[in-house]
Amino acid sequence: MSADLEHATRQRTIEQQSIDTIRTLAIDAVQRANSGHPGMPMACAPIAYLLFNEVMRHDPSDPNWVARDRFVLSAGHGSMLLYAALHLAGYQRPTLDDLRNFRQFGAPTAGHPENFLLDAVETTTGPLGQGFANGVGMALAAERLAAEFDRDGHEIVDQRVYGIVSDGDLMEGVASEAASLAGHLRLGRLTYLYDDNQITIDGSTSKAFSEDVLARFDAYGWHTQRVVDGNDLDALRAAITAADADERPSLIAVRTVIGFGAPTKAGTADAHGAPLGDDEVAATKATYDWPHEPFTVPDEVRAHVDGRARGTRLHTAWTERFDAYREAFPGEAAEFERRVVQGRLPDDWEASLPTLDGEAATRKHSGAVINAIADAVPELFGGSADLAGSNNTDVVGGGDFAAPGAGDGEGAGRLGRNLRFGVREHAMASIANGMALHGGVIPYVASFLVFTDYCRPAIRLSALMGQRVVYVMTHDSIGLGEDGPTHQPVEHLASLRAIPGLTVLRPADGDEVVGAWRAALQADGPSVLALTRQGLPPLGDKPVDAVDRGAYVLRDFGVRGDPALILIGTGSEVQLCLAAAEHLAEDGVAVRVVSMPSTERFLAQDAAYRDTVLPVSCRARVAVEAATTFGWDRFVGDAGAVIGLDRFGASAPAGRLFEEFGFTADRVTEVAREVLAELDA
Repeated sequence: MSADLEHATRQRTIEQQSIDTIRTLAIDAVQRANSGHPGMPMACAPIAYLLFNEVMRHDPSDPNWVARDRFVLSAGHGSMLLYAALHLAGYQRPTLDDLRNFRQFGAPTAGHPENFLLDAVETTTGPLGQGFANGVGMALAAERLAAEFDRDGHEIVDQRVYGIVSDGDLMEGVASEAASLAGHLRLGRLTYLYDDNQITIDGSTSKAFSEDVLARFDAYGWHTQRVVDGNDLDALRAAITAADADERPSLIAVRTVIGFGAPTKAGTADAHGAPLGDDEVAATKATYDWPHEPFTVPDEVRAHVDGRARGTRLHTAWTERFDAYREAFPGEAAEFERRVVQGRLPDDWEASLPTLDGEAATRKHSGAVINAIADAVPELFGGSADLAGSNNTDVVGGGDFAAPGAGDGEGAGRLGRNLRFGVREHAMASIANGMALHGGVIPYVASFLVFTDYCRPAIRLSALMGQRVVYVMTHDSIGLGEDGPTHQPVEHLASLRAIPGLTVLRPADGDEVVGAWRAALQADGPSVLALTRQGLPPLGDKPVDAVDRGAYVLRDFGVRGDPALILIGTGSEVQLCLAAAEHLAEDGVAVRVVSMPSTERFLAQDAAYRDTVLPVSCRARVAVEAATTFGWDRFVGDAGAVIGLDRFGASAPAGRLFEEFGFTADRVTEVAREVLAELDA
């Protein structure tokens, strides 16, 4: 045997051993947990081996290295594929014990990858299609940052996004929305490998999925290829190389066999979502010629796939490039470090916040804030789902983010400040999560509040992952008017407030809008700004930290000590509380008006502050909000009342609707008197 052939044989042997190590770690972890999805890791182990060992630039010694390539396991049920690859690459976590504790309480190796449990997990996946759209957002953020910071001969933002997607991902509508936009924007940093195993939980994909996937992605403007054997490393290498060289996003359809190597379960739905069973595990390992005990990593495999030395070389080379960049462009380098490395707001950004003391819809006040802070906070980057004019989200003169050569107008192209998501609410929100996860930008996205229904899966994941995404949601009540109940949110505020980790902000005037934006940009998680279509008057002076506290005393009428009655309002209904309070004060009632722009922020305050706003001694309380009454009992107590809307709206001018449904100062006054009378009885 020639020396070259002997070397190639040894290389093929260690490659196969490494791939089979990924497979057996996945098999062993699922078997030990008696729960999980072994089939996908067994099929896709060659892809993971290539990506982590050869293709991707990453540094296991520094999982958060800003110049790393990103990997998205959109098919999150195959999480053991990712955990095994990370462990073998030399990341500090997951350890071998973490793999042994797969799917157990307190372990970072959860059933689906959670970005907050392991640094090397880029995004939380599992709800199919979400990871696909997240990766689009990561590629979009990278394109934006490259346009801002790269200079001729000094390219510092050159990372790519790789991912593994499944049949299930590609069936989900959110993936179609995101793919359409990615192709339109020519996000060429994006390469997805499609695990084309033709199996879903119910059996063959032919039961529900017969489309030509590559033709669909061709139509979206993607670069497409097919690899006929998912175990052919050379074919996979060639396809990834061709994808990386193309200026379009790429989809590589890889024909795999789910549960590869399992004698009776390979290629069947039985390999998808359940342990193989002891007998099948033993038989499978025999087909791999794998004589080792469970959770074994052979020494030669560990040495071969340990990526720490390679990662250090890549990281050092980039650092040297960045040092040269810093010398040539010190201002840009400092800004890059602030935004991308440190992820902090500019020191003086709050000085750019405007004073908004006129009468206007809060959506217009929000637009004024966006434009006032756009220059001071250049990382603020977003747009609307085809409603920018209604949502007031455009940065005036900022141009549109577009494919190279496709933009028009000043500042258009990759430097455009305004994202046009089209009518793709779900993908918009999911893409925003990917942008936030990438870092260096603060995404904001917009639609009507009622269409948070279309965004909800992504909003939930924003909250689960603690990502700073600002959801600018306008037309927040029946005040939308003539478009009718299909467009009038009723249950939405309550249902959004039910999501842990999400802050809902419903400001009542321009000052509160400014406070809401301040709070959203400083938050550690997502925020929803619920904004009006109709104009609202200014409410007068208020504490600087009014919105930060969630609720505050807007005005006391004849109060000496504790009030006899408290009226609580949000958004457009605060003005009704003020007007009613004036009527009641004329009757000698000591009335307090409380504006509560954020129930979550108020409940997060200490008990002492909450008692200063809503003293327990005052049981006569009325809350007013043009939405369902659900959830307000915690604030009004057993003796109070809620004026809300526990039915759908109607099509009519806003003023008529508010009158018909009892959102008037007279109605608030009437209910308040009834509450007082009941307590006096």
